[in-house]
Amino acid sequence: MEKDKKHILVVDDDDRIRELIKQYLNENNFIVSTAIDSIHAKNKIEKFKFDFIILDVMMPGQNGFELTKEIKRKMKIPIILLTAKGEVENRIQGLELGADDYIGKPFEPKELLLRINNIISKNNRYSLEDKHRIGEAKIDLNKMSINFENKNFKINVAEKKVLIEMLLKPEQRIDQNFCTPDTLCCF
Repeated sequence: MEKDKKHILVVDDDDRIRELIKQYLNENNFIVSTAIDSIHAKNKIEKFKFDFIILDVMMPGQNGFELTKEIKRKMKIPIILLTAKGEVENRIQGLELGADDYIGKPFEPKELLLRINNIISKNNRYSLEDKHRIGEAKIDLNKMSINFENKNFKINVAEKKVLIEMLLKPEQRIDQNFCTPDTLCCF
């Protein structure tokens, strides 16, 4: 049924890659829209609701890193960055900006599909509010920050995932030997 299909936006300036991804994802029961750059992507994001974005990093004009940061500031939508830049620094930068995953080119379409499905599956498990309180700490998952004793601390994607797991299982006790005065579990 069409209404159950996830709608994915593929943003890449390479026509061949964009169309191959679109065809493969269509064959695997996704609705796929495409954009050639960030301007076209933002235009489509304003008009349609997407469940997922696959975003090339190296595009003319606004690059994928900048667009990821802008999108994540406004909405919670999974993003996989796709790029020929496979260096560790680039992967780290993309993940720090809020990307949910990072795949280097060339890649296997099946790997992309598995990563999409894994992220969708994980996101379906999370039904949390954006803001939480643990003791005196105020956690804002959307802004990826923690306020404690009037000090703001930024968290990265990995730390956010750990917090989400902790918030989803509040009944589980944290091993006290794991905690140090500098770790979050001591709030």
